[in-house]
Amino acid sequence: QVQLVESGGGLVQAGGSLRLSCAASGIIFSIHDMGWYRQAPGKQRELVAAITSGGSTNYGDSVKGRFTIFRDNAKKILYLQMNSLKPEDTAVYYCRATIGFKSPYWGQGTQVTVSS
Repeated sequence: QVQLVESGGGLVQAGGSLRLSCAASGIIFSIHDMGWYRQAPGKQRELVAAITSGGSTNYGDSVKGRFTIFRDNAKKILYLQMNSLKPEDTAVYYCRATIGFKSPYWGQGTQVTVSS
């Protein structure tokens, strides 16, 4: 059974930092492309950052220069380091795993709230 379990969310003041983690089980983590998405109330889910199995990264325009995605294949954990947080970063953050044309796996999400 595939499980993606996010953690590390919480309440932080604007300008602060958080590190999200996504622990994977039930998949061969190292060969999956991984990503972080977020969804704010009343908005569509959007890409925050992605990292391929080979380590190439891609970021949403709104987080470039502030967020960093990285992975530890040995521990099967995906991370998102978030710095210089803004109130508009407030959302539920989801972890996603994809491989080939298979349907993606999603985590249950973790809430990030940034106060002004």
